[in-house]
Amino acid sequence: MEKQRSEALTTPPRLRWFSRDHRAVARLYFVLAMVAVIVGQSLSLIMRFHLIKPQAKVGWFESLWPTGAPSGVMTPELYLSIMTLHGTIMIFFVLTTAPMGTFANLVLPEQLGARRMAYPRLNAWSFWTIAVAFVVLIASFVGPGGGPLAGWTAYPPLSAIGAITGPGEGLGQTLWLASIAIFCIGSLLSAINIIATVIDMRAPGMALMQMPVTCWNWFITAILSLLSFSVLLPAGILLLLDRVAGTSFFVPEGLRVGDQIIQGGGGSPLLWQHLFWFFGHPEVYMAILPGFGAVSVILSVFSRKPIFGYKAMVTATVAIAVLGMLVWGHHMFTSGLNPYSSLAFSVLTIAVAVPSSVKTFNWLATLWGGQIELTSPMLYSLGFISVFVTGGLSGIVVGQPGLDQYFHDTYFVVAHFHLIMGVATVFTLFAATAYWFPLLFGRMMNETLGKWHFYLTFIGVYAIFLPMHFAGFAGNPRRYADFTTFDFLAPLMPLHRAITHAAYFTAAVQLIFIVNLVWSACKGPVAPDNPWGASDGEWPKRDALD
Repeated sequence: MEKQRSEALTTPPRLRWFSRDHRAVARLYFVLAMVAVIVGQSLSLIMRFHLIKPQAKVGWFESLWPTGAPSGVMTPELYLSIMTLHGTIMIFFVLTTAPMGTFANLVLPEQLGARRMAYPRLNAWSFWTIAVAFVVLIASFVGPGGGPLAGWTAYPPLSAIGAITGPGEGLGQTLWLASIAIFCIGSLLSAINIIATVIDMRAPGMALMQMPVTCWNWFITAILSLLSFSVLLPAGILLLLDRVAGTSFFVPEGLRVGDQIIQGGGGSPLLWQHLFWFFGHPEVYMAILPGFGAVSVILSVFSRKPIFGYKAMVTATVAIAVLGMLVWGHHMFTSGLNPYSSLAFSVLTIAVAVPSSVKTFNWLATLWGGQIELTSPMLYSLGFISVFVTGGLSGIVVGQPGLDQYFHDTYFVVAHFHLIMGVATVFTLFAATAYWFPLLFGRMMNETLGKWHFYLTFIGVYAIFLPMHFAGFAGNPRRYADFTTFDFLAPLMPLHRAITHAAYFTAAVQLIFIVNLVWSACKGPVAPDNPWGASDGEWPKRDALD
């Protein structure tokens, strides 16, 4: 027995591919998200390289994409395909998958006083369904005919009428839609499991308002996921039918592509936008609400104070979710909406700032007067607050229909979107990984490497995305593969070169995190039972780690 315990203390938990244990499933989700983020970020670096050197000949481009990069020079179609895959991977398979799949699975049951998720088998199925979706998505990019190039939003009619619209819009776009449909199924299974766990698996006597803040955020996120993916899934199926079955749900009448008139029609491309963004805006909160919960706990633990205003935090979470379901139309200000509809969506959009401000105030109030310890999880959480506020300020600008008419198709929106959803969420993932790493792998991450990674990443992301706002002010359009052919964009090329070099720097810094992650999982110091001195229920005895 003593020998077995000694081995348990020195051997990190292993990956069990077909286990139904919730922590084993959490580790699988973590690995999938790591693979996805490496692929997604690599694609973003290729995009940034092309934007500053659009005519560069790169030999391995031609090896990877013979038709997309003849003689090693990337075509606009390949650039758009890379952009589509980057956005899809980061939004669906990183920002949606990691917060819920990894960390809700990791600690939700124990925080509720339960020993498992409500439906362990369903939990495992949800992971493998999402893993299959990821494989299908990669196949869409490398298959014959090229990868899809309609963007992660897949607006019809470009995405609806098949290969006639250009390279990548044949099999590649069909596989992309199949991937998203499969992902929706996996996400719905996960959401049902989390909702059932919160409702049915709480310890006797634990009321909803006695749950930790993290549980509330995962619970509300699961409800959002259930409502939103239930709309995206049938919408995706209808778009697939337009492509392969000759229907015209989203194909307008009289559509002409080149010299060819598309037969049928009578559908509405705007219908897709309504259905997609009914999912798409709650998706922002599906990514960031779990991070709100993690940050709340971490700030409390490393301030040695209870979270300030528990009831206000829970109420703000519910308010953000409700308002988030009602503001999808602000993504459509340039689509010809009725001005009164735009006004309503604008008012609701600005209203989201109220519960968000409540949360920010409560986080700062939690810090006030506390015994603050600047551990790496704490630093990531503080960095999140900074990025979240910065990104939110630009959201007030694009929430105005008149201003959005100008900014909507510019790099201003790219900067806003990446800060408020991408970088902010990623900082919460860094924080959660460092904080719950002992539960993931039974060991401690290196604090020195963690702090270096935080400071350098914090500098890097601001160096990337703050200048993008200025490019947006100058009218720099997004989604363009080559800026050098436009005289009015020539003065912005030095700015883009600076952004690209900042992206290279920030990507290089992530090697610190990867080295810290891998080394700590294998050789890091064994974690004590409760390394942070937290009072939450997820910290077990050491020999409970498998």
